[in-house]
Amino acid sequence: MDEKYFPEVIEEKWQQRWAETRVFEADQDDSRPKFYCLEMLPYPSGFLHMGHVRNYSIGDALAWYKRLKGFNVLHPIGWDSFGQPAEQAAIKNKVNPRDWTEQNIVHIREQFKRLGISYDWTREIAAHRPDYYKFDQWFFLKMYERGLAYKKDSLVNWCPVDQTTLSNEQASGGICWRCGNQVEKRHVQQWFLRITDYAEQLLDDMKEIEGGWAENVLTMQRNWIGKSEGAFIDFTVLSPDFSRQPPEGGTQNSKVRVFTTRIDTIYGVNAVVVAAEHEIIVNHFTEFSDEVRAQIEQIRRDKMRVTDPDEEPEKIGADTGLKAVNRFSGEEIPIWTANYVLMEYGTGAVMSVPAHDERDFEFAKKYNLPIPIVIVQSSESKVQSPEQNEEQLNEAFIDYGVLVNSGEWSGKTSAEAKREMAQFAAQNGFGEAATTYRLRDWGVSRQRFWGAPIPMIYCDSCGVVPVPYEQLPVELPESAPMTGTGESPLAKVPEFVNVACPNCHEPARRETDTLDTFVDSSWYFYRYLDPHNTELPFAPQIAHKWTPVDQYIGGIDHAVMHLLYARFWTKVMRDMGLVKFNEPFTRLLNQGMVVGETFFDDATGKRIYYTRDEVKPERDVKGKVIGATLKIDGSRLKVALEKMSKSKGNGVTPDDIIHIYGSDAARVFELFAAPVENELVWNDAGIEGAVRFIQRVYRFVWRWHEALKKAPASEPEMSSESRKLRQKTHQTIKRVTDDFERLQLNTPVAALMELSNALGEIKIAPEEANQETLFAVNEAINALVLMLAPYAPHAAEEMFAALTGSEAGILKSNAAFPEFQAELAKKDEIEIPIQVNGKLRSRVLATLETSQEELEAMALADEKTREFTDGKQIVKVVVVPNRLVNVVVR
Repeated sequence: MDEKYFPEVIEEKWQQRWAETRVFEADQDDSRPKFYCLEMLPYPSGFLHMGHVRNYSIGDALAWYKRLKGFNVLHPIGWDSFGQPAEQAAIKNKVNPRDWTEQNIVHIREQFKRLGISYDWTREIAAHRPDYYKFDQWFFLKMYERGLAYKKDSLVNWCPVDQTTLSNEQASGGICWRCGNQVEKRHVQQWFLRITDYAEQLLDDMKEIEGGWAENVLTMQRNWIGKSEGAFIDFTVLSPDFSRQPPEGGTQNSKVRVFTTRIDTIYGVNAVVVAAEHEIIVNHFTEFSDEVRAQIEQIRRDKMRVTDPDEEPEKIGADTGLKAVNRFSGEEIPIWTANYVLMEYGTGAVMSVPAHDERDFEFAKKYNLPIPIVIVQSSESKVQSPEQNEEQLNEAFIDYGVLVNSGEWSGKTSAEAKREMAQFAAQNGFGEAATTYRLRDWGVSRQRFWGAPIPMIYCDSCGVVPVPYEQLPVELPESAPMTGTGESPLAKVPEFVNVACPNCHEPARRETDTLDTFVDSSWYFYRYLDPHNTELPFAPQIAHKWTPVDQYIGGIDHAVMHLLYARFWTKVMRDMGLVKFNEPFTRLLNQGMVVGETFFDDATGKRIYYTRDEVKPERDVKGKVIGATLKIDGSRLKVALEKMSKSKGNGVTPDDIIHIYGSDAARVFELFAAPVENELVWNDAGIEGAVRFIQRVYRFVWRWHEALKKAPASEPEMSSESRKLRQKTHQTIKRVTDDFERLQLNTPVAALMELSNALGEIKIAPEEANQETLFAVNEAINALVLMLAPYAPHAAEEMFAALTGSEAGILKSNAAFPEFQAELAKKDEIEIPIQVNGKLRSRVLATLETSQEELEAMALADEKTREFTDGKQIVKVVVVPNRLVNVVVR
């Protein structure tokens, strides 16, 4: 151990030692309890910045903690290396995406190693390599065999910038999840996975992860799945009576099926509204007037046009002239078509109930349609005569209530009517109770080169033929002409496209679309378990040992897409017999983003891309950047905080930070600066504070490590001062342990700093310390170093070696996370007076950390206090923290 702290030297030393001893490799045969710690795998679409480092530092701190607590920890890493970023870079820079990706992987891997992240590199995977995507294809074929993969013509989300299809999740809000541009609609033949077959399971199984996942994430998933309990109702379509001669079959009665969650409003239907592509419209299109046909064509064109997702489009509709019969009331009602009804959702038709639905109310007002009121408030209705008050209705009444003007159901509650009406429709053959979901099947076709080829073949004689398993993987060619035209680049590679049919051996064609990259990330965490298996994605018996994942860590931006797909994939694998559980991730932590300073031109407001060396920040007294000056020409810059990103020019690279401050300091700052789930504002002043903390501990170890070799093995008789240090040590151990178990990773650093300060208050020279001081200091500093290891592992290793005289390393020495003694870990107790109406009646023991709520509960439960409060009304309880509690009664 050198006298001075040189992070670059220490970190390089221990990174090499860890690699040589293979200390982070998980052992399949280890009998210790397992802990699978996982961060979301990175896209190698560029180099790491400090926003990424936060995610991986969180996972590594937890992995170190669990190892020190006696767990056999699996902590792997790999690369989500297929997809649009590499392909776009290839088009832009005229490079091969394979070369571009591999170069990025080399650099990011080196960044991870310089950060000292404790990965088991023997399990490294990469989605773009054939040994991995072979099993993307294997899974696709298995799903095809089970009827879960199918192809159809579909109106899909299309990104005109990335020139590819997007799933509903990837186009949420009308915006491409990757490039941020608005999407449009196209009719495309593409492959789908039947995730809707698992909709109910995806909802029901959430009970297994409640408590382990944040409620807001579970809510986002529930909302996306969108379960609706209701009923299907058939409206009979009457034979049209147009002046034009209808086409053959056009005069036959037919029906329009709608789904509704409010069958209790059925008597308030003023129209059936269908999508412009609905079969009723298609079958009768030639019978409509020229004006109506023009309106329908306009609606269809508008649906294909790019619109602003932040603006609610104006509701446009047309009365087709067709009529339908409401089987409940017998009333004839018009059939309209409108732009707000989509063929891709539900049945492509809805019943319009304007008095009790906000959207329908707006539509009815615009087109002067009747607004019959059929639900009123359940107690003393404000609507005395509904028929006379329709014109006075200012907004839809959407709550449940009591039915009026609803035939035999008038006077019944909505709950009663919903149940009885669904039964009535079923008994009479024009409806049934039903459950629907907002969730749609997952479109997995992408018109990209840089993805896993879909393993299907098209033969003129045999039709669609799966690639035989023994021919997997279907490998990508070395290159393809990536012109960005929208057609898959693979279609332009004859040696890839042209193939013999596996059945008849006649000439055939390969599928040229590739799989959505979310396929890669839906099961990658299982491949880590058995990454070199050539026959199966992984051996089930190995999965039985390691999965489900105990702790998953990643950004909230994947709360819907990735996590939903991964949950679906796990359930499919369960049904295939590969795993025996329902949910892949027991606990989930969504870390907050790191925001950096982005500079804008003061005059134009446009983002300016400058290096940190070219900009001189101007800070307030708290270190916050409030302005900046461009060193080159002295011009003023505006400053804004945005999510750290290379595309925004505000990404702080860990390479520079490590070179200046060391990786341990970077990790300590990222974990200490804010709770892990909160946003973190990058601040150079903060990382300097982390450096000073590590240096302070390091200097203390250097001064004391020789003297501590004489520390007694057992506790001698202690003075009050030494016992006070022991109490601080054990209180710190308890606090850090409790916080780690709650994944509160910033507060342990504060606790370690407090313990370091307590050690710093020892004024005696090490060589003059007596036995009790040596014992207390030895216990404190050894505990401090071991608890620091999850945050600053290199410095901790160096200090541990000095304290123990062993260069084997913390984990190879079988060192354990320190355990606290309950008696010593108790906080100093204070007496809190309990008053009743201002008179002292009792006292309770509490600590400085006891909350107001806890003090109130303790006071009310106190036996002496209850002698004066039982049988009386407690008006209020006044708590003065750490001073007194006054219970006011009468």
